[in-house]
Amino acid sequence: MHAELNAKRVELLRTAFPQITAVTALVNPAGPSSKFSFAQIDTAARLLGLGNVHRVEAENLAALRALGPAIFSGAGAVVIVPAGLFYHYRRDVVALINAARLPAIYPEREYVDDGGLMAYGANVPDNFRRAADYVDRILKGAKPGDLPIREPVKFDFVVNLKTAKALGLTIPPLILDRADEVIE
Repeated sequence: MHAELNAKRVELLRTAFPQITAVTALVNPAGPSSKFSFAQIDTAARLLGLGNVHRVEAENLAALRALGPAIFSGAGAVVIVPAGLFYHYRRDVVALINAARLPAIYPEREYVDDGGLMAYGANVPDNFRRAADYVDRILKGAKPGDLPIREPVKFDFVVNLKTAKALGLTIPPLILDRADEVIE
């Protein structure tokens, strides 16, 4: 579902901030799906008239912490490519993006809970609960290779109005109406 989710994130950014003309993606080049995810974001951005997406890379914590807000100069908005590194150090990611004073969309709601602006993605706790079913079935004798692969079924679109206000951004009512949750 990465292709659909990445495209949807770009679409939500464009809908929320129609004035943006350029998008930057924060990418962990060591991530197994980073190349594919970046290509999907780039395609979606071009289809929405945003041109090619600029790529900012950080493959470890030292590289992430070495980035400064100026790395995003020229960007109108930022898309964070899903990566375990970024999720684990999401407070660092959020602080970096907020210091650049740019609208951003993140892959999981936990980023928004930690001060990010918007997130759209699979609900992580729901995925963990559903994984418990797999564990139960395996403990009862099912062979892991015989179990079907299940895609996420619950998605969150969360907006943080407190962050929007701090960044001097206005979130349109259309976006707020579409959000599953608005943090005030």
